[in-house]
Amino acid sequence: MSRWTGSWLSGPNAALEPVDGPQRWRGERLGLPERGPRSVASTGIRLGALVLDLVLASLVTSVFFRPEFGDPAVMREFNYWALLAWFVITLAGVSLLGVTPGKTLLGLRVVRMDGSTMVGPPRAGPRTLLVALLVPAAITDKDGRGLHDRLVGTIELRTR
Repeated sequence: MSRWTGSWLSGPNAALEPVDGPQRWRGERLGLPERGPRSVASTGIRLGALVLDLVLASLVTSVFFRPEFGDPAVMREFNYWALLAWFVITLAGVSLLGVTPGKTLLGLRVVRMDGSTMVGPPRAGPRTLLVALLVPAAITDKDGRGLHDRLVGTIELRTR
């Protein structure tokens, strides 16, 4: 009787806890280490890599289009081209190598959950589109995987 009352009185999350206790770090139930190489990348470092990639995309765009900060129409067009540059850089990097320049600088890599060596365009394309929307990437589970990673079967890990 006490087990029954304890289960519903403990709240809806009580059923989600594993039998051997709560998860101690992100990626523990996936068999990943707590720290160091192959551990799950934190949200902050992933955001830092995204910012670095966006800055790089803006710099690449400024080679072809001169930004005029006083003209909103020109800046709107510049931002569209910068977003396209970011998309191409991210799609190519994650598809082929699992990295972008920002991820490389900060020691991150996108890997497939099934252990395959290359993420590939069929997974990197939807993943990149969802990162561009920001909201799916901001919603993470207990293992630190965003909705974009869960949808395509990837995870972002530390390399160092």
